[in-house]
Amino acid sequence: MKIVLLESLGISPDIMHKYASDIMNAGHTFVQYERDTDTKTLIDRIGDAEAVIIANMPLKGEVIRECKNLRFIDVAFTGVDHVDLETARQMGIKVSNASGYSTEAVAELALCMMISLLRNVRQTDTRCRNHGTKDGLIGSELKGKTVGIIGTGLIGMRTAELCHAFGCNILGNRRHTKGNEPEYIKMVSLEELLRQADIVSLHCPLTPETRHLMNKDRIGMMKRGAILINTARGPVTDMQALEDALRNGQLSAAGIDVFDSEPPLADCPLADYENTVLTPHIAFATKESMIARAGIVFDNLKAWTEGKQKNIIL
Repeated sequence: MKIVLLESLGISPDIMHKYASDIMNAGHTFVQYERDTDTKTLIDRIGDAEAVIIANMPLKGEVIRECKNLRFIDVAFTGVDHVDLETARQMGIKVSNASGYSTEAVAELALCMMISLLRNVRQTDTRCRNHGTKDGLIGSELKGKTVGIIGTGLIGMRTAELCHAFGCNILGNRRHTKGNEPEYIKMVSLEELLRQADIVSLHCPLTPETRHLMNKDRIGMMKRGAILINTARGPVTDMQALEDALRNGQLSAAGIDVFDSEPPLADCPLADYENTVLTPHIAFATKESMIARAGIVFDNLKAWTEGKQKNIIL
């Protein structure tokens, strides 16, 4: 069968060559391209392929519908909201993701943001480079803070574990509790979590139910002076409500890795606030996670070709 990789997986040429060789040695055709989101280009590149591999580039229904031979979409990402799943479902196309590849990477960045904001790292870095002092910028410790984790899947649970190691009190919230959560996590309602947490860290997927989950009303439920961290998906937070909360002091700080538009628009209002740490969707991207991701993706592909689909989305 023909298999097409539509964008780089962020791994070295040597590692990529090994995976490509394994596919071709198994009797398949393998073609790889640099990223291009143009609709016609994507349709031409996929052509008569039966399987495609993507990372976080959009795969729209109008592309999927034109690729009549397509049977499998192998997503090198945890979230799959950038793929038109309804069209894939209608066409009987199977979809797998790379769940678990970036658990450590995302959790570590969330923790990094918490500490950076508590210790005023951005502001004191600027002061230091301009020969200034810490006057007026004495920070706080993470130890003893109550951290609320919204979305206690793999990433949320690892974030909770790291925060627990720092001596935090942990509150958790998810739609369906499993009942086997560690004893150091107290599972509570969303409202209770928002009212009690000093720091709220978002780790839920983007769904119709979670779009603008953190809206004006829910941000208003948070403790005055609390911190919001979003390493999940941009639209989980209403960015205008977040800006308003930073401006009026409802929130003392925010760490944001994901935006409604990526890369964030040039006039992103959060860029004007010193009490923010902003990163251009880097939480998932480490050398280690890229290698792990490739392993999962090509294992997904092999399993699917053998009729044993893994990491099933559809």
